[in-house]
Amino acid sequence: MSFLVRRNLLPFRRSLRCKIKLTSRNSSSGALFAHTDTPENNPNTPFEFTTENTKRLKSIITNYPEGHTSAAVIPLLDLAQRQHGWLPISAMNKVASILNMPKMRVYEVATFYTMFNRQPIGKYHIQVCTTTPCW
Repeated sequence: MSFLVRRNLLPFRRSLRCKIKLTSRNSSSGALFAHTDTPENNPNTPFEFTTENTKRLKSIITNYPEGHTSAAVIPLLDLAQRQHGWLPISAMNKVASILNMPKMRVYEVATFYTMFNRQPIGKYHIQVCTTTPCW
């Protein structure tokens, strides 16, 4: 059964693979990692955690030993994204100030992991795995 499914999707995979190669070849500017200020996503856009999420973030931070609270950056970014729907730069700045770490370190984490949506997403969010184990 899975052989038939794989066989039927073969033309789709080939066309997708070609599109991915073409886009990655043409976009050498690193547009995925560069931030451009927009009216809804800039450092001046206010972002505050709700009172419920503030309690959660304090609880999360207490799980880490003193002096290593910066390890809580991923859970706090996830909490900010769940609250806002996506992860604006003002939320990243807020996480950096809460954890007393450089903003750049938070940006590095947010750009590295694909689970963080740094731009608003639509109603449906589709991701396609293109690594070897998925094929």
